[in-house]
Amino acid sequence: MSSANSFGQNQWLVDEMFQQFQKDPQSVDQEWRDFFAANGNPTSGDTPEPATAQGQDTKDTSDAATKAAHPAPAKKVRQPGPASAAANSKAAAAAAKKAAASPMNAGGDLPESGATEMKGIAKAIAKNMDLSLEVPTATSVRDMPARLMFENRAIINDHLRRTRGGKISFTHIIGYAMVKAVMAHPDMNNAYELRDGKPFLVVPEHINLGLAIDLPQKDGSRALVVAAIRECESLSFSEFVEAYEDIVNRGRAGKLTGKDFSGVTISLTNPGGIGTRHSVPRLTKGQGAIIGVGSMDYPAEFQGASEDRLAELGVGKLVTITSTYDHRIIQGAESGEFLRTMSRLLVDDHFWDHIFDVMGVPYSPMRWAQDLPNTGVDKNTRVMQLIEAYRSRGHLLADINPLHWVQPGMPIPDHRDLNIESHGLTLWDLDRTFNVGGFDGRETMTLREVLAKLRTAYTLKVGSEYTHILDRDERTWLQDQIEAGQPKPTPAEQKYILQKLNAAEAFENFLQTKYVGQKRFSLEGAESLIPLMDAAIDTAAGQGLDEVVIGMPHRGRLNVLANIVGKPLHTLFNEFEGNIDPAQPGGSGDVKYHLGAEGTHLQMFGDGEIKITLTANPSHLEAVNPVMEGIVRAKQDILDLGPDGYTVVPLLLHGDAAFAGLGIVPETINLAQLRGYAVGGTIHIVVNNQIGFTTTPDSSRSSHYATDVAKAFGCPIFHVNGDDPEAVVWVGRLATEYRRRFGKDVFIDLVCYRRRGHNEADDPSMTQPQMYDIIDNRETTRTKYIEDLVGRGDLSNEDAEAVARDFHDQMESVFNEVKLAEKQKAKAQEGITSAQELPHGLDTSVTREQLVEIGQSYVNLPEGFTAHPRVAPVAKKRAESVREGGIDWGWGELLAFGTLASSGKLVRLAGEDSRRGTFTQRHAVMIDPNTGAEFNPIDELARSKGEGKFLVYNSALTEYAGMGFEYGYSVGNPDAVVAWEAQFGDFANGAQTIIDEYVCSGEAKWGQTSGVILLLPHGYEGMGPDHSSARIERYLQLCAEGSMTVAQPSTPANHFHLLRRHALGDLKRPLVVFTPKSMLRLKDAASPVEDFTEVKKFQSVINDPRLVDREGNVIGDADKVKTIMLVSGKLYYELEKRRKKLGREDVAIVRIEMLHPIPHNRLKEAFDCYPNATEIRFCQDEPANQGPWPFLGLHLPELIPGMLPMKRISRRAQSSTATGVAKVHAFEQEQLLQAAFED
Repeated sequence: MSSANSFGQNQWLVDEMFQQFQKDPQSVDQEWRDFFAANGNPTSGDTPEPATAQGQDTKDTSDAATKAAHPAPAKKVRQPGPASAAANSKAAAAAAKKAAASPMNAGGDLPESGATEMKGIAKAIAKNMDLSLEVPTATSVRDMPARLMFENRAIINDHLRRTRGGKISFTHIIGYAMVKAVMAHPDMNNAYELRDGKPFLVVPEHINLGLAIDLPQKDGSRALVVAAIRECESLSFSEFVEAYEDIVNRGRAGKLTGKDFSGVTISLTNPGGIGTRHSVPRLTKGQGAIIGVGSMDYPAEFQGASEDRLAELGVGKLVTITSTYDHRIIQGAESGEFLRTMSRLLVDDHFWDHIFDVMGVPYSPMRWAQDLPNTGVDKNTRVMQLIEAYRSRGHLLADINPLHWVQPGMPIPDHRDLNIESHGLTLWDLDRTFNVGGFDGRETMTLREVLAKLRTAYTLKVGSEYTHILDRDERTWLQDQIEAGQPKPTPAEQKYILQKLNAAEAFENFLQTKYVGQKRFSLEGAESLIPLMDAAIDTAAGQGLDEVVIGMPHRGRLNVLANIVGKPLHTLFNEFEGNIDPAQPGGSGDVKYHLGAEGTHLQMFGDGEIKITLTANPSHLEAVNPVMEGIVRAKQDILDLGPDGYTVVPLLLHGDAAFAGLGIVPETINLAQLRGYAVGGTIHIVVNNQIGFTTTPDSSRSSHYATDVAKAFGCPIFHVNGDDPEAVVWVGRLATEYRRRFGKDVFIDLVCYRRRGHNEADDPSMTQPQMYDIIDNRETTRTKYIEDLVGRGDLSNEDAEAVARDFHDQMESVFNEVKLAEKQKAKAQEGITSAQELPHGLDTSVTREQLVEIGQSYVNLPEGFTAHPRVAPVAKKRAESVREGGIDWGWGELLAFGTLASSGKLVRLAGEDSRRGTFTQRHAVMIDPNTGAEFNPIDELARSKGEGKFLVYNSALTEYAGMGFEYGYSVGNPDAVVAWEAQFGDFANGAQTIIDEYVCSGEAKWGQTSGVILLLPHGYEGMGPDHSSARIERYLQLCAEGSMTVAQPSTPANHFHLLRRHALGDLKRPLVVFTPKSMLRLKDAASPVEDFTEVKKFQSVINDPRLVDREGNVIGDADKVKTIMLVSGKLYYELEKRRKKLGREDVAIVRIEMLHPIPHNRLKEAFDCYPNATEIRFCQDEPANQGPWPFLGLHLPELIPGMLPMKRISRRAQSSTATGVAKVHAFEQEQLLQAAFED
């Protein structure tokens, strides 16, 4: 009988089962019935078909690497060597000695003498032993170092304990090494067989490892059977462990079949479990070798040594392995080589790399090395260097990628300095004690303790970067928090985390099945974002803070709306059904995954409560960043709790590709610590799904991490594995606490994946086939967390499924209600024209006394304050001008802001060099040249009179983030007067996304109102193409429905009234003002005091003052006018100067001060003053294709029926805004003036 179908020492069990089958076939399992029906009497000598591998599991090893291992506890190994730590105490030693049972007491009465016939299993064993005498065996013995196996097994089991549960035994490792050694020495797998009296060498098809299992019998006795782990040569280590445990578990449950007992080719026995050093087992007929594993112990001469002494000498445990083989087919040299290969495998780097890889251990195994002497740099110093290496670079070892996917093309940083070998340390140093200088609150630790602490703190599911921070207190605090370790959540907290994961996953699954094909930009693959956000918000609530404001992109937004903000499910489902009222704010102005919402968070494990606001956002990624920060700052300023009163928390979400690739990200982060922009720190969450649409990281960033830009700002960064919700929650809490303590930004890199394409209809496998092969075969975060909880014994499957079922049932109920509701028919969006009431009859004048009071504030300086010698005359002139007249532009603007602040308004002006003014025109804040002290006269005056403030800030050199911040501020505090000023008007081009997506359309899309003011210097003075035009045409092109006011005032007083009208009226829409440059100091453009005190309102149209007065009364000879010139801005003064020079009484110059909404009624009234006019000439500095002409030339004829023919006077159409040569500019300007007065 060949070894392929021999039952060997299991023959007795098969005989018993066959006899039982003959008596009653139903008394044995179906598999045994099938076996006996196919094979007949197993002792008859019939040769059945060889066992096949059809049922063998051939799962890919990459899958097996991620499966949970649930091995049985390892057999207890006797450890008589080193004394325990407790044994150092005399009292403990005495107690242990007293408790130990003496072998002297083990004896009892001798059994009754006599002879008894052997039956059953005893008879079968005796028969097998007799048969084994026919096998000529020899035995090879080898001592193998077990130290490395002890260390690496402990590392693996520690990892399993923290994650999915289970552990591996020494037998798993030795058995796998044995299989690999057999593959290197296949002769050890052969068998000897006689066929017709002739000897045959049998070479089996597979390596089937025989595993001895101790089984209880019906009479209470125990019997040893040997079951086969089949086809071991094809198994990875994790698959080997799985098969091993399957055999053991089925054996103990009585579920083994005939196939399991047959075909053993080589056996493994482990007498070392009871302390046997080594044995010479009998070789069963049909096998070529049996391998015995002895006890693992220190050499006998060292068994009395202390732990310290053993560590000092570098003495490790040995395991004795024996190879008993059939000498007819295996020679001693082959057996010896086989044992040597086993010994080498147990200390081989590749062997351990494979085991660590397939078991999912994220860091390198311990390496075998010879002990090194303590020469050169002292080993205490080397240990300290190792500690610092982990603190600064331990994140490179952290298990943060749930896919364990390395993108081809992305370089892997060298982190050899995290290996002890790089510091001249080996595994022999592990139990030696070193000075650690207070690490972990201790002065001395063994290297083993140091490594365990470092790995726990820096290389698990969280990788921490903080050593780049300059502030020592911050570094120390973070270091203490991280090295204290992640506390295990309570069962209640675990269920709460699971509940949040359930809600996140169920929500996406529900929408995927109910609304097939609809875009929703799902969160699948990043569901742990929900418990992460919840943890941060919950911590903020526990800190007693007032509000959390969230800014985020569209991915996952619907999930956040439902599970974080608490937007009603029926509202969300209605949006999917299209049942939306277009008249409601934002009703149909934007897609559902751009809308904002508000809600309230109730603390789960406390009494805290906090408001949540999710801001609306466009598809333009990261554009929401400065807007959200501005909203937060406005809310904080309303609360006005002082410099440390940052009780509104900004929570900002990013995508990994957007965070690394878009410049608005560092622009906004750069504002974080600036006095005009600080919000006490932002919690940033980068939802790192490792792909940007279809672009992989190797094509989207040059840095290792997506978050590397944050290091430039001295902020901590936590990289966390999105498949570990407990780590995610811990990081959320830690980040929120850091923000509270230090008032700085903090970054969480949530490493996850995107289960579907960029949208639900997209197929990502076209561009990332390998990555999505991993993702498609991957269990969800929720499923893995349940497996981990169940594996660790923290939860039952029933509890987990009940939570998921409850949430699904809740959504199903709401969904059915929505489905039953009557569907609304689509209708046109109503627009925003009449969404707000227009201001009528608003008096914007002030008293002379108010002006004088503000003027005096510039000369009544604080005691000890000295004005700069160039600013003092300006201040004196201002105080005089409010009495005598001649108020220039900069002063007129400050008077507008000052009167508003003095009346209780919060006025905020921010921009590039806005305190002094780009053109040295403002001087809002005075600086003492001797002390550097600052004095803001208007703010001091406003605060002395009441609640008003005048806050003026120089911004960073930014347009995109700067304008976005001020827009957000105006949304967060609708009652504030908020102005952003560009250094030159065309610099606002850099903020075009904010203009397009927020300023001009925010109200139409989301019902989000803003009264932000944009001050854009504009004017053609020969300064070149980049400082001349503020691009009036662009703003006018964006205008409709009265969405914003666009104006170009020509006098300081009219600018004054425009600003006051905007601030005092109830209409909350943006105001764009094209402010002058050369006209700032033009004497003809200065305004008398009466224009501030007697004029009651902003004049959208100013008629020719020599012909018509302010009330519209004709005071000159209007009948002579043949030509009406329509103009805006500084060109008016040049035209008037030329008209005077030419003595043209037939020309009237009308100024249009407001370009949108078009003041067509006022224009008609002005035109009607000149009954004999035959032509209107629209005059502008800008080229024909730019400026107001393209807009007004199109709309004025439509708005004013019967209007006179209108002719354009301007520069020719140009692709650039202006010439860069001053002489050419002067020539063009002269041509323009001549054309204006040509007959």
